[in-house]
Amino acid sequence: MLIALFVMLAGAGAGSLGAMLGLGGGIFLVPILNIALDIPINNAMAISLVTVIATSNFVSLSTSGRKWANARLAMVMQVAAALGALAGLELLTYVDERTREQIFGGTAFLVAGVMIARLDLRNVLHGSVTDVGLLGGRVEDPDTGVEVAYRVKRLPFALGVSSAAGIISSLTGVGGGILVVPALNSWCGVPMRVAAATSAVILGVTALPGVVGYFRLGYVTSPELAAAAVLGVLAGSRAGFWITTRVKVRSLKILMAVILGTVAVEYLFFK
Repeated sequence: MLIALFVMLAGAGAGSLGAMLGLGGGIFLVPILNIALDIPINNAMAISLVTVIATSNFVSLSTSGRKWANARLAMVMQVAAALGALAGLELLTYVDERTREQIFGGTAFLVAGVMIARLDLRNVLHGSVTDVGLLGGRVEDPDTGVEVAYRVKRLPFALGVSSAAGIISSLTGVGGGILVVPALNSWCGVPMRVAAATSAVILGVTALPGVVGYFRLGYVTSPELAAAAVLGVLAGSRAGFWITTRVKVRSLKILMAVILGTVAVEYLFFK
């Protein structure tokens, strides 16, 4: 019971950060389960993927999620993400545990570097712009209080990253948002909050094949812990969306980079 309560609290923290940053929470939950609770990495990844699906469903249905997420872009990217996740599922039995830990840490390190390098980038246009393209959109910018517009650039690159995110999701249990959010924000012209919410919508599709694969391999051994983590993530996701409109985008990027950098160091050098 005590372990389940701790997992629920860990899920709440992961869900809050995941909703704020569009990462699905897995990048935070896996290290907590694996390092703090000494749960084997494969079992921790399986629990994480279940919570990623819960977070995605919450974002898709919540008012805040619908406000920020770009549904058209998400639908296009989900196709590539699903194909990547299926490919990752096929690779799951061929890639050993330590290699997957290194992929996990290396991906986190790369993304942290990208976020710091492009810390002050803002992908917004003046609200008077009339042509935002087929996949662009308009949102109210909480940082300035005015309506802004954005266009989606480099769509083929976004689709490629989405496919890679699907592979990473199945291999590491993190949902793939650690690739999708920086790619959309840094290279595809999508504002940070829109990228985070759109990524969260996509994550459920990327996580589903992984859950099936981990269950088939016998790694879903603690359904009670998965249920506790899901309850925590759902509560934390609600808090995360409330917080994200009250924090500067620059602060969100710094937070993402610090957390990802810490996780990367742990899994690359100390595991």
